[in-house]
Amino acid sequence: MSFSDLANDWVKGLGVYEPGRPIDEVARELGFSSADDILKLASNENSLGPSRKAIKAMKAAASRMHIYPDGGTFYLRNALSKKLGVESDLILPLNGSNEGIEFLGHVFLGPDTNIVMADRAFIVYRLIAAMFRAETIAVEMKNYVHDLDAMCDAITAQTKVVFVTNPNNPTSTMVDQDAIDAFMAKVPDNVIVCFDEAYTELIRPDRRTDTLRYVREGRNVVVLRSFSKSYGLAGLRIGYAVAPRECIKLMNRVRQPFNVNAMALAAALAALEDEAHLVKTRRLVDSGLRVLSREFKRMGLEYVEGVANFLLVRVGNGREVFEGLKKNGVIVRPMDVYGLPEHIRVTVGKSAENRRFIACLKEVLGQE
Repeated sequence: MSFSDLANDWVKGLGVYEPGRPIDEVARELGFSSADDILKLASNENSLGPSRKAIKAMKAAASRMHIYPDGGTFYLRNALSKKLGVESDLILPLNGSNEGIEFLGHVFLGPDTNIVMADRAFIVYRLIAAMFRAETIAVEMKNYVHDLDAMCDAITAQTKVVFVTNPNNPTSTMVDQDAIDAFMAKVPDNVIVCFDEAYTELIRPDRRTDTLRYVREGRNVVVLRSFSKSYGLAGLRIGYAVAPRECIKLMNRVRQPFNVNAMALAAALAALEDEAHLVKTRRLVDSGLRVLSREFKRMGLEYVEGVANFLLVRVGNGREVFEGLKKNGVIVRPMDVYGLPEHIRVTVGKSAENRRFIACLKEVLGQE
């Protein structure tokens, strides 16, 4: 019998996340001399890279890679505790914030349960729900923003988790504090609300929402955050969850030992201490959003006003435009998998990178 014959039937029907191809391979295929000639604006990475403090910490940690990491993540949890104003045992470092979504699946989802999410939110929620044979209730967004009233109305007796991605990927939009507070006043207390805030540090402090207060109050809330975007540590796969003590204990039961590697712990700890790098990143993003928005208007392209380090723009046939840009060495993200076949998502880059993208986009669209 084959592996497929032996596999669980429901596994064979699972969708697979579509990753980007290695840049070196793309360069070789397109005839570029090196990967340095390829401009990748597809994965919402921090174009500034890690902070110098984080790089120094990684180099110092490299000689100790024969030693297992701190399985209790003591120092990082304490540093996050101080920064966030929550007790350290309400914090669980993760192998990327995606691992937190999977932990929620392990602990709370199964057949005859469901999740509620926005129809154009992070696709991994659907994949995790399917993995645990739970149903996904996808609620239509309103002007590319989470419709929290409609999401609350969509909750059923079988709903275990409601996912609110804020800011949202792939639309780069966010819901404000008033909308969140109104939602939390109505959501049933037997439902878990997961606020996925991978991009929150890119938002100006005066515009950020405060969801941690619901954790401090002991509500059924899980907040997920990441070091991948704002801190430029995507390659290390490190994030964390903040949740009430009982939830963290349950998530720890399904966590593998040493789920966060030692270099990631060292880099994250150092990155937290480099506020200047975070401010520099935020300024670059704000500037880049203004530039791209201005150019899209000049080109007559419809786009979604964004707050994170990427924009969703309507270009016609998104897959064709993606391929055309790729031939010019510029990689963006086609959005057909999100039900947006006329759109692409582009990450904000450095000034020269943004100019190159716009020039290539004009060429592909015949607007030279």
